[in-house]
Amino acid sequence: MTLTDLSYGFREDDQRRRVQAVIHDRLADDREPQECRYLTRLWWQLGMPYQEVSLAQLSLNVRKSKLDVLERLIRAIRTSHDEIDAWVATAQDTFPVIQDRGFRAASGDDG
Repeated sequence: MTLTDLSYGFREDDQRRRVQAVIHDRLADDREPQECRYLTRLWWQLGMPYQEVSLAQLSLNVRKSKLDVLERLIRAIRTSHDEIDAWVATAQDTFPVIQDRGFRAASGDDG
């Protein structure tokens, strides 16, 4: 299944940016570099009409719990704008914001 149609499924750019923010802030953890790389490709693809990543690549490189969430996102994008909004709300409730420990260490912040 190709994912090149995803960029056309959003109500407007703000909705696409909200989805991208969830992927960036809550799913793409750079402590898991391979997984993060493929989640970032999906993040990029959501705004582009060409293929950065395939579902097969995501399946091979993203752990099952996050892959299930991404598959729900893909279905939501292909179903309705309201389903996308519901996906954002559910993902925000399910996944906490990833704390950037590298930035915190470099800035001298221990908290």
